Amino acid sequence: MMEYLSFEKPVEALAKRAAALREAGESEAEALMLDERAHRQLGDIYARLTPWQRTQVARHPSRPHFVHYVQGLFEDFLPLGGDRLYGNDQAIIGGFARLGGRPVMVIGHAKGEDTTSRLRHNFGMARPEGYRKAIRLMDMADRFGLPVITLVDTPGAFPGVDAEARGQAEAIARSTEKCLEIGVPLVAVIVGEGGSGGAVALASANRVLMLEHAVYSVISPEGCASILWRGADRAPDAAEAMKMTAPDLMQLGVIHKVIYEPVGGAHRNHAETIKRLGTALRNELQDLTSMTAEELRADRWSFFMKLGSI
Repeated sequence: MMEYLSFEKPVEALAKRAAALREAGESEAEALMLDERAHRQLGDIYARLTPWQRTQVARHPSRPHFVHYVQGLFEDFLPLGGDRLYGNDQAIIGGFARLGGRPVMVIGHAKGEDTTSRLRHNFGMARPEGYRKAIRLMDMADRFGLPVITLVDTPGAFPGVDAEARGQAEAIARSTEKCLEIGVPLVAVIVGEGGSGGAVALASANRVLMLEHAVYSVISPEGCASILWRGADRAPDAAEAMKMTAPDLMQLGVIHKVIYEPVGGAHRNHAETIKRLGTALRNELQDLTSMTAEELRADRWSFFMKLGSI
């Protein structure tokens, strides 16, 4: 059953009327007309989403997550666990796979699908061992000459006492450093939330792509509002000010490309979203394959060093 967001209530009302007509066995033609109206209205709403509304879409529980992309896009996925130092963090998953027959290393944040799995994956908030696992897998990809694909979807790294005690900041910094130093193509995609250093640690790539209704920021809107205005109720204002949406970040030069989602967001059509993301990944990898290791490193370095320059 579709979970409608607060700004989608007019669409929900039309969908319910159409469903009631069908349940009562009444005019299918009228139900189809209501479906068409709902689709048009959905398109109108999504064409003018505010940054805060985009944030809600990026967080939608039915949005495709890492497991959906692995199942729908990659073949022969072989998960590799553990950081060889402490443990196997479940918020970051990675392993060997094939994309259109090409061997790759795919790494991403896993948020979970229900209460049990969300708790197991810690809602996509990785501890240090998650980032150290990512470092290990990127090292392995570099050794075997495999392109790396990262799928970023996290509110941020886990801020718990245990994570800080095991060196959270150092692990994030080392993961970011590893992204910049490997000599193979690295393509990152922000598929949902890209929060703070927890996202940058997997997204310091040759190409940073972003789904149309994903968000990417140094802090959550609620966190920003709590700091600036001493209250999370100003989160919509913070979202507007931070320029965290795909169109804004494309204009600022923070990302390379926007992958457009089906009408009504990725959560309404997983298959089409996965297809579009797959096409974008194959195109980017094709462009990067001809570059040498030194050229790939220089490409990443030049892109990130120019951010914020006048």
